[in-house]
Amino acid sequence: MKIKVITLGCKLNFAESSAIMQRLVSEGHTRVKAGEQADIVIVNTCTVTDTADHKDRQAIHRVRREHPNAKIIVTGCYAALLKLKQERGEALSCADTTILDEIDILQPKDLVNFVNAYSRYDRTRCFLKVQDGCNYFCTYCTIPFARGRSRNPFIKDIVAQAEQALADGAKEIILTGVNIGDFGHSTGESFFDLLKALDSIEANFRIRISSCEPNLLSDDIIDFVAHSRHFAPHFHIPLQSGSNEVLRIMHRRYTRELFAERVQHIKAVMPNAFIGVDCMVGVRGETEEFWNDYLQFISQLPVSQLHVFTYSERANTKMLDMDLYIVPKAERERRSKILHQISDEKLAAFYAKHKGSQATVLWESKKTGNQMSGFTENYIKIYGPYDKEKINTFEHVTINV
Repeated sequence: MKIKVITLGCKLNFAESSAIMQRLVSEGHTRVKAGEQADIVIVNTCTVTDTADHKDRQAIHRVRREHPNAKIIVTGCYAALLKLKQERGEALSCADTTILDEIDILQPKDLVNFVNAYSRYDRTRCFLKVQDGCNYFCTYCTIPFARGRSRNPFIKDIVAQAEQALADGAKEIILTGVNIGDFGHSTGESFFDLLKALDSIEANFRIRISSCEPNLLSDDIIDFVAHSRHFAPHFHIPLQSGSNEVLRIMHRRYTRELFAERVQHIKAVMPNAFIGVDCMVGVRGETEEFWNDYLQFISQLPVSQLHVFTYSERANTKMLDMDLYIVPKAERERRSKILHQISDEKLAAFYAKHKGSQATVLWESKKTGNQMSGFTENYIKIYGPYDKEKINTFEHVTINV
């Protein structure tokens, strides 16, 4: 059969979509080509916000229009929560009911055992799944219900997959998971052990660490990355709020002071490091006073970019049962725009600081007009004249953006 896989959401979903396609191809099916009608379309979904749910539904309806005769299978976190609602006998929205009438819900993953996955179809970059699930149960989040408890494979198995990805042609490996700093919870190993094992691989490649909780990103890990062979000076750290009072409401496991210490330590040992920060805005309990406190903190934080998420109420989360101030939706959007503006300013300043410096770019295959692009080790996007021979190769360049 001709198969099409559509992926929404995080890097972890991309790794798992690739694993799904890999299995289907090994069974004799083929990837649908541009312009062809698919026999089966698999939509791998996200459910982190209401916006994500809306995009899931849009994608499903678009598939129905573009591939009217295809069997549609929905998997991923949105599908998992719909299935959970069905099992609990909970009310579904009209939109959800319509989708359930149109498509099949596939139990997206084993919520007890770890299922290996890494992306194969972008040979420059490989998303390598090293951990799944979460034990944190923050008051605003449904992901532990969709993904299950924290679990991971053994280090030796991940190293073997990384080596296979490199043999397939990957030059950059991105470690992905739901809470990757919690690696080792199910095997008695540690995230630090994993990093050291991956860094010992003999090859010309680099590794990026995706989102890691600040309480799990130890100074030892930061120091190791600074002096490693393969790890890029690039961190993505979820803050969620710059107000300690709101962090307590969220049941986060750190204070803003700890977060600031982590950022300062990274900057001390890797002055050129890129630091991306997840920021949620408009959660219940975020009063005007707490928001102003948050805004002052994030404005002064020496990071490179903010990834801003506007809070939306999620069924079955603890925050809905708490007696808290509810931020009006219009105010949530206003605050979100302010953080986006701060992010733009921080990113522009980061790029300007590095203009004229030397770096190593990994060129990618995408062609835009007569240009190609790639990222430096500290995640600055570089453009240059298209040269097919440079695809998936490293080149030393002078940053001029």
